Amino acid sequence: MDIVTAQEMYEWDRVAIGEAGITGAMLMESAGRAVTEDMLRHIKSSDQVVVLIGAGNNGGDGFVIARTLLNRGYNVETWQVVSDDKVRGDAKTHRALFQSSGYTYRTDLDELVPSLERYDVIIDAMLGIGVKGNLREPFSTIVRQANVQRARRLAVDLPTGVPADESDDDIDAFRADATTVIAAPKMSAFLERTRPFYGEWSVVEIGLPVNELPKTDRKVWTREDVKRTLPIREANSHKGSHGKGVVIGGSKHMPGSIAMSARAALRSGSGLITIATVDSAIPSVAPFIQEATYMGLEENDGFATGQAPDLSGFDGVAFGMGIGRDPDTRGLLKGVLEKVEAPLLIDADGLYELPLDQVRARRNPTVLTPHPGEFARLAEVSISDVIAHPFSLSRQFAKEYGVYLVLKGPSTIITSPDGEQLVDTSGNAGLAKGGSGDVLSGVLLAMMMQTDSLMEALANGCFLHGSTAEHLTVEKHSMTDLLASDVIEGLPVTFRTFSC
Repeated sequence: MDIVTAQEMYEWDRVAIGEAGITGAMLMESAGRAVTEDMLRHIKSSDQVVVLIGAGNNGGDGFVIARTLLNRGYNVETWQVVSDDKVRGDAKTHRALFQSSGYTYRTDLDELVPSLERYDVIIDAMLGIGVKGNLREPFSTIVRQANVQRARRLAVDLPTGVPADESDDDIDAFRADATTVIAAPKMSAFLERTRPFYGEWSVVEIGLPVNELPKTDRKVWTREDVKRTLPIREANSHKGSHGKGVVIGGSKHMPGSIAMSARAALRSGSGLITIATVDSAIPSVAPFIQEATYMGLEENDGFATGQAPDLSGFDGVAFGMGIGRDPDTRGLLKGVLEKVEAPLLIDADGLYELPLDQVRARRNPTVLTPHPGEFARLAEVSISDVIAHPFSLSRQFAKEYGVYLVLKGPSTIITSPDGEQLVDTSGNAGLAKGGSGDVLSGVLLAMMMQTDSLMEALANGCFLHGSTAEHLTVEKHSMTDLLASDVIEGLPVTFRTFSC
């Protein structure tokens, strides 16, 4: 599923109208009807519905929605919140069709705001993808009043006041319970500051000529994508067929991180896993994971130090979980960057003072898995910049340093060195616990060693991790009590759902 910017959506419309010969009025009719069908899930026959209509294409869709609902016998009031002269083009065409169908609309805004409390459903078709900056009147007052009503709030394409793209602007927007997105989700549906305004969202198809549309390099990774690309174990395979990996990390006082990463890697299909950690941590780790082999690292005061061990013969390496930030570990990391001739994943404390020039010089793939705070440090920007511009900053960084970047968050953005981006939206607040990132690193390491496509491996790993948390918080746990170790033990059920 493509993710589009406002400009890309405009280009899709241009291709449909200018090259495929679909009229704008036809597209608007198709969009309005498709949105109505989707919204009916949230509307009861007894509901009093109001449709709030603006001037542009979003408003034109609103006239189609209002007409379609009225034709089906729903109790609908239609309010145009701008003056008549501002409604032009295809929106004006559909306003005329609305009127010629025997229906009327209201424009007396002094009456609208006090009447909002009597509606059961408020449909927002006021402003679309072209919005920038703070809301002006009358939209600001209407949105503010709509947001405090008990009514179910439904938005067309994106809520009024939410920009389609990344933005530094403060957000004052319609807070939808559900949004019906037209053709493809917009970038703002995945941004930390704007995604809450969408509520639950779904996408409807409106008849665009998909084979002729310009391709985007930004996509949502879905369950269907996982089913299509998840590695299948051959009948004659053996432990060496599924990856021989090593996880490097842990310290005397933080042995749990490396143990969880290793166990998650084995639960996710790795054939062989070696744990490279300080000798003082091995007695704590070994009882938790008997299937791994061990490699002792030199240590100083419980932290790993010294030269990197022999890492030849491994199909994948993960570094950093629980290793700490002792200055003596920096030399170990530099040695790992030099010696590893396989995909290398760096997470957690391994990201703290990462020598980026050395990362850029690597000939084999490097995967970095920061959360926003860690990425802000790596990219030398503020955390607020990362939250506002995760797509563009991730792409810029991944291309500059030649890395695969997994920027973790409610919407995890996975970026390749050439700028391709996949977004995983699985998971829930139950993963907001210490150790969740360590488990994810183990799952990613396993996936990296079992497929030729690193982007697919990373996207599948993120999805498996997140969907396991979703399943567990429905069947067995709450988001409050879920532990990272619970996710590891929940992986078998997730894999079983994909093997049926």
